[in-house]
Amino acid sequence: CAHANVQPHSGSQANQTAYLALLEPGDRILSMDLAAGGHLSHGAKVNQTGKLYDVARYGVGHDSERIEMDEVARIARDHRPKLILAGGSAYPRAIDFEAFRGIADEVGAVLMVDIAHIAGLIAGGAHPSPFPYADVVTTSTYKTLRGPRGGLVLTDDPGLAKRIDSALFPGLQGTPSLQAIAAKAACFGEALRPAFRDYARAVVDHAGILGQVLRGRGYRLVSDGTDTSMILLDLRPQGMTGRTASDRLEAAGLICNMNAVPLDPERPTVTSGLRLSSNTGTTRGFDGAVFERVGGLVADVLDELAADPDGAPGAAFSAAREAVAEICAAHPFYETARYETA
Repeated sequence: CAHANVQPHSGSQANQTAYLALLEPGDRILSMDLAAGGHLSHGAKVNQTGKLYDVARYGVGHDSERIEMDEVARIARDHRPKLILAGGSAYPRAIDFEAFRGIADEVGAVLMVDIAHIAGLIAGGAHPSPFPYADVVTTSTYKTLRGPRGGLVLTDDPGLAKRIDSALFPGLQGTPSLQAIAAKAACFGEALRPAFRDYARAVVDHAGILGQVLRGRGYRLVSDGTDTSMILLDLRPQGMTGRTASDRLEAAGLICNMNAVPLDPERPTVTSGLRLSSNTGTTRGFDGAVFERVGGLVADVLDELAADPDGAPGAAFSAAREAVAEICAAHPFYETARYETA
């Protein structure tokens, strides 16, 4: 792209910057419903975006659990938004940016794409890019990009670039965090290395392996799979909540988060799903065989929990915790420093 503003302190502030540059209070936006995999900063009622703007929402198909572009087009024609937002926080499938561009052109809307969860995959060539289709692209700089906590706003349009820069400063932020910008530069440098492309492809492959193992153990994957680093499990067939499952897995050393699934009957603080990712394990050096093992451990812990929801952690939990410790010891985050004395 032609222009990057690297100053946002987070992905949400990158989104706020784009809104401030492109919209006036009360303008209408069209974004993915939080219940279908969208993000709080895309117009949720509890977020400031939901209070400042008139938000129309698109979801996913009841059976496919994927974005259905014909339905997005119908909603866009009905609501005539000033801005259409593509992207989400719990959508495991690739997004058709070209189709979104066509819809935006048809209704005269600006197209904004939030790639927070897939930025590293795009940089590594493992996921389609939103350019040249998007007018503005926002992202956080951690997750798949593996950088520091922070945000980024991108555009090819010189006029929008000026509006974005002035929207961020003085419109939204004051002093830039120079140490964070330096860390972002290091992150971008890493993303230019050939090894980063290998990492990005491996992340997608490993997510697929993890999903296959869990599907084989009887767990339902939302949209029946993934095109990204993310897997979303629907635990309703097992009679479990996301909160209970994530707590038990975390105690075993398997970190994931509870997450709503489409048409989720549970409260957002409970949920019916789990969101898992292959990013960190791949970064630590896990290969496909290790991810097969990890998937089995996740299923072992969840099977035991489903069999006795009110019982204490048992043998499967203990075995999983020991296995996790073994796997992590074999794949440290950093090489141990060794110092020699004269």
